[in-house]
Amino acid sequence: MVHFAAESHVDRSILGPADFVTTNVMGTFTLLEAAREAWKGRKDVLFHHISTDEVYGSLGETGFFTETTAYDPRSPYSASKAGSDHLVMAYHHTYGLPITLSNCSNNYGPYQFPEKLIPLMILNMLEGKPLPVYGDGRNIRDWLYVEDHNAAVWTIMHRGEAGSSYNIGGENEWENIRLLSRLIELVAEEARLDADKIRGTITYVKDRPGHDRRYAIDCSKLKRELGWKQSHNFDEGLKKTVRWYLSNKAWCERVKSGEYRNWVEKNYGGRR
Repeated sequence: MVHFAAESHVDRSILGPADFVTTNVMGTFTLLEAAREAWKGRKDVLFHHISTDEVYGSLGETGFFTETTAYDPRSPYSASKAGSDHLVMAYHHTYGLPITLSNCSNNYGPYQFPEKLIPLMILNMLEGKPLPVYGDGRNIRDWLYVEDHNAAVWTIMHRGEAGSSYNIGGENEWENIRLLSRLIELVAEEARLDADKIRGTITYVKDRPGHDRRYAIDCSKLKRELGWKQSHNFDEGLKKTVRWYLSNKAWCERVKSGEYRNWVEKNYGGRR
């Protein structure tokens, strides 16, 4: 089984940390207990846990996160994910549960919820809304296309060593303000808008508490031991992402309006 589920937005974790502890820590505990009870010591099964590079804290101007980097979470979100990581590893060492764990960098691509940076900025551009940038906009993130992330997870599940963790990165660092500038160029080109007019809507806002300065993943273990590599360069992936959001405005409106949540409540009892 693959445990993708999580509360995952740092801003919301600052405003309401309880949901993040409940979902990410207690939710993971519940799944681990269910797996332990159902599998009863079997070794032909696997519990793969998806985590984040944010558990490692903040990097300086140089260096990379590796699988042996000490955990140093700085937000309720990253702390809750760190807690879930430790639980997963503890169940392997204590109960012999077959697990693998992966820590990935920032994902982007189609179907990403509009609260995330890239879709938020794309949709705000199309709607003529301000483009909010935290602090000085110089925070750095490593960006990973969603299909590359999924391919890495699949590779780990089939070739990974039980009890091991693997970092998944795009090896693709961008300052937030530089990323926004490139997004403006792409959206203006694809939607036939005035790029300079869009740039005029950039609004610098007060930095969020505990905002990590830089993340950068060393994914050499995954490449060396399991043979995975990225298949999308950033500009290619960004163009595909922009075109997807331009072509799926109805999906975005439905998700933002709450209609999606209502549909999930009706059809799946609130699970999403």
